[in-house]
Amino acid sequence: MRGGEVTLEAILELIPDARLLTLVHVPGSVTPRIEAHGPRPSFVQRLPLARTRYRQYLPLFPAAIEQFDLDDVELVISTSHCAAKAVVPTGRARHLCYCFTPMRYAWDQFDAYFGPARVGALRSRLYGLALRRLARWDAGTADRVDRYVAISHYVAGRIDRYYNRRADVLEPPVDTRFYHPDGSAPGDYFIIVSALVPYKRVDLAIEACRQADVPLRVVGSGPEAARLRGLAGPAVEFVEHCSQTELRELYRGARACLLTGEEDFGIAPVEALACGRPVIALASGGACETVEHEATGLLVPEPTAGAFASAIRSLDDRAFDPARLRSSASRFSRPVFQQRMREAIERLAC
Repeated sequence: MRGGEVTLEAILELIPDARLLTLVHVPGSVTPRIEAHGPRPSFVQRLPLARTRYRQYLPLFPAAIEQFDLDDVELVISTSHCAAKAVVPTGRARHLCYCFTPMRYAWDQFDAYFGPARVGALRSRLYGLALRRLARWDAGTADRVDRYVAISHYVAGRIDRYYNRRADVLEPPVDTRFYHPDGSAPGDYFIIVSALVPYKRVDLAIEACRQADVPLRVVGSGPEAARLRGLAGPAVEFVEHCSQTELRELYRGARACLLTGEEDFGIAPVEALACGRPVIALASGGACETVEHEATGLLVPEPTAGAFASAIRSLDDRAFDPARLRSSASRFSRPVFQQRMREAIERLAC
């Protein structure tokens, strides 16, 4: 269960009778608590291969999100990293958007997803035309939201830059009661927990660990899986699916958790900290708000394999206190999130 799903569960606990709308829903892909709300998908659900290749229908997302009937709704809470913030509520309804990020591929990370090196020159040009139009739509619908709440100060800055709107900041919840140390000593491997998509830069973690001559475990799945497996040597183990309990054990057994891409927040590093393990992260984006350099981990100044390999090697000369690491994660606990989200909803009604 990753960050968006954890956040949605925490919000549904606050509003147990909420109606749940989504662009696409794959039965069995979410937790029983979310499934019990009977997620209602858009028309995209009925298109060919939508459950596995929904990204190919990106140009249809605006029409899909705008077709939801919200005439009888007085409160809308959207969790958005793409199109959800653009739902069309009635004039009397209030809309709070919990924003993971303005859509990356339409604004500042186009090349990472649809650049010529990724999809070829012709397809990149076609995607460019579609996404420039999508960016205009994204900005043009920003005022359908009454209040933005961003997952980090980094994302709040992007909301200001692309939507010209101010956002409060409320970091997403981490289950710090579940993720905790067990007193065991770390093993010899490093871990990266991530969707296998381009901007996460998992390839950088693979190369850094090769240069540092240390084992790496890659936990996650996604469209980059085949390419990354082709880059990996025998010291890299891929874990495509695992339970939360298995993931907790992987954190506890790791020397450190790696974060090689620029994240909007980064749930995995906080989970690792909660388990008493340090983090080696790129000194950019949300990691600067969750990792304290040389106290709870190391912030790497540049996104190169050499810089990360150097940080990995330097870990032998450092000692991190598991109790301090766990304490630093406690500020992102689920109860803290729910209390502050409740307050944000109450302010919206004023």
